[in-house]
Amino acid sequence: MKVLVTGADGQLGFDLVKELERRNIDVIGAGRREMDITDPIAVKNVMRRERPDAVIHCAAWTAVDAAEEAENADKVRQVNVVGTENIARECANCDCKMLYVSTDYVFDGKGSEPWQEDSKDFNPLNFYGQTKLDGEKAVERLLKKYFIVRIAWVFGINGKNFVKTMLSLGEKYSKLRVVNDQIGTPTYTRDLAVLLVDMIQTDKYGCYHATNEGGYISWYDFAKEIFASANMNVDVEAVTTEQYGLSKAARPSNSRLEKKKLVDNGFELLPDWKDALARYIKEIKENGKN
Repeated sequence: MKVLVTGADGQLGFDLVKELERRNIDVIGAGRREMDITDPIAVKNVMRRERPDAVIHCAAWTAVDAAEEAENADKVRQVNVVGTENIARECANCDCKMLYVSTDYVFDGKGSEPWQEDSKDFNPLNFYGQTKLDGEKAVERLLKKYFIVRIAWVFGINGKNFVKTMLSLGEKYSKLRVVNDQIGTPTYTRDLAVLLVDMIQTDKYGCYHATNEGGYISWYDFAKEIFASANMNVDVEAVTTEQYGLSKAARPSNSRLEKKKLVDNGFELLPDWKDALARYIKEIKENGKN
């Protein structure tokens, strides 16, 4: 099997390439230099040259607040919508499987019930979420052999994330304010990569949700566990989103994701998020990436 990974220099793409290599699966890691996904000719040339059996599409504009700025709107849409359309169209032309990595932000985050995998109650609160939803729709429109996997609260070795931000702030300040009214579950890219590589080798197509196990928590709960796991003495104060302010983009308060379809289709659930966090902090220390 041959797999092309877009966004290979990003947080998830980096770990996916490593996982595919670990299993001795032929992998092409494509960053922007190797393939500009917004250019249909570039996508066509790479796909026709490499002839992959599957594409895992991680490349995306993920700077949520910057996406709200008017001057960035076209860039965000080009990457998240047009780029995804280009990949999906070429996958269809090459009879190639596609796995599209999406987000809980396609939902509005209302209520307290977990979002179902096949729910169509979409109502993104921000522009980033809308473009990822439009990307989902493009995949569904252009392909039959596709997976859509929504993830949330991602952290990995090769990029910026909440864990690294907390560790950095904890070195400067003895007290921090963190929101406690946004609920979800963290996702470690190293664990997620294992699942996605398992998935892409099957024909169990459809929409899935994937996060680590261990229940639903707030960002406040997550921050406290980060400092406990890192043996840092930082006082964390719980505040509401309204009290915290600052963000340009609205965030969903309910990022609970139902993962029953993973179980129903025989996929192994990800480990507990506390276990994942402990392994990640160890990885950071060993690699000096923080």
